[in-house]
Amino acid sequence: MSLVGLVIVSHSPDITKGLKKMLNEANSDVQVCDAGGTEDGEMGTSAIKIQQGVEEVNQGEGVLILVDFGSSVMNAEMAIDMLEENTKVRIANAPFIEGAYSAVMEAGFGKTVDEVAEAAEKARNINKIN
Repeated sequence: MSLVGLVIVSHSPDITKGLKKMLNEANSDVQVCDAGGTEDGEMGTSAIKIQQGVEEVNQGEGVLILVDFGSSVMNAEMAIDMLEENTKVRIANAPFIEGAYSAVMEAGFGKTVDEVAEAAEKARNINKIN
């Protein structure tokens, strides 16, 4: 069964490496690409790295990109423009860690890219402390 893939984008390559490890432990069936930092491993973001990540995890069901802030959004949008037109891809307006965790769980249930994005975006309403 092919599933929605995830690309996680942060200015910090260390943050995306750690988040990918957490997501893989939560659900190893979902393809997750760590696209944090620049091509040379420095702080920042890269449209090319994001594009390659989308192509890497796309199994035909679509890809959800989760971003931290600022240029990660701009570079994700540029990466989408560089993809083939028939690629189903969305950027989630979601909290980075909680959204990614919700997304990997929903993707593992075989949900569509729109359903996975919706779950990630709903994560902003999770109360951590009552």
